[in-house]
Amino acid sequence: MATTQPQPAADRVHQPGRKLEQFWRRVTQGLEVQQLWSQFEKEARSSYKLYSAELASDKTESQIRNPFFRKAGILFWAILEKLTPARRVLLLLGLILLLFPSGGFTYQDKSGDVHIAELDTHVYGGLVLFLVLMLEVADRVVMKRDLEIAREIQQWLLPGVAPQIPGIQIAYITRPANTVAGDYYDIFPRPGATPADDRLLIAVADVAGKSIPAAMLMATFQASLKTLSSTRTALPDLVKGMNTYACGNSSGGLRFTTAFLAEYDPATRTLVYINAGHNQPILRRATGGIERLDRGGLPLGILPAATYEAGTVTLNAGDWLFIFTDGLVEAVNVKGEEYGEDRFRLVVERNAANAPDALLQATLGDLDVFVGNTPQHDDVTCLFLKTV
Repeated sequence: MATTQPQPAADRVHQPGRKLEQFWRRVTQGLEVQQLWSQFEKEARSSYKLYSAELASDKTESQIRNPFFRKAGILFWAILEKLTPARRVLLLLGLILLLFPSGGFTYQDKSGDVHIAELDTHVYGGLVLFLVLMLEVADRVVMKRDLEIAREIQQWLLPGVAPQIPGIQIAYITRPANTVAGDYYDIFPRPGATPADDRLLIAVADVAGKSIPAAMLMATFQASLKTLSSTRTALPDLVKGMNTYACGNSSGGLRFTTAFLAEYDPATRTLVYINAGHNQPILRRATGGIERLDRGGLPLGILPAATYEAGTVTLNAGDWLFIFTDGLVEAVNVKGEEYGEDRFRLVVERNAANAPDALLQATLGDLDVFVGNTPQHDDVTCLFLKTV
């Protein structure tokens, strides 16, 4: 008969430690303490900015002169107004029970004996606050699931691996400020009058706003761009059609879109472009000279009768084209300083000999160092192109 070997004492001693370590790794997802603190600091700054931005009133400042109590009051009311009325009542009840001292009462039964009943209000207050927390977590889980679905759909609309095109190298990326983004980029073939006239269409756009509303308009922008690009029209006519469509979905010009649209001819290395109110892309020549692509017109969705002027440049071997949204150059650090184009161009000069994907990673790394734990306030999108 087989016998079971007893577990070594050392293993029995270390087994609870291993379970505790596994539990901790599951909770933290393997993040170190410094990473956890950095994440907490960033989330705390973002949350405070959200809450305090809406409730800074002169009345509050005049009634409470102490800055600490003023900020605490603003933060309290901001949190309270984010809850439903029923949950506000529960939160206030929980706080009252926590603040009131525990006590009890006495009563006398029929036999005349006196009894003392203890009432720990702190426990009940904690339970009420825990109930509010669970209700909010449930809402967040449902919302997060819906946002993740929206993010997956949005990723389907964006290109995957950069296309392999003779004569050019391309790298692109987008970093949403929230789960979904209002930025858009794409690069795809556009048919010409004959196969020899086929072009490569390059697009980078930034919808005003963030999160779900901007993402929905981004999807309509992508759909209209793909539809209009299938017709054999000149680039100014294509952009005019995009503007007409955008004006019908811009809420009276409030939801406009800045965009940079270009057609590239690989045979002649000619780039025809229109800048519709977008950040001016940087064309860095192989010699080190800088040109800005500024021909175009107003952002899409503001003026139905807007006209757009096309510009033309020829790309030579070793030239760089940098197209980006304002989320890159307007990213701020803890001091409120903007990243800016000057700092970006320093990264470009240090890495101009590298491939676009390497330069893109260097740019994002430098951006991360600059902003530190400051929450990202806008989507960051970059499309880098190099002729070889």
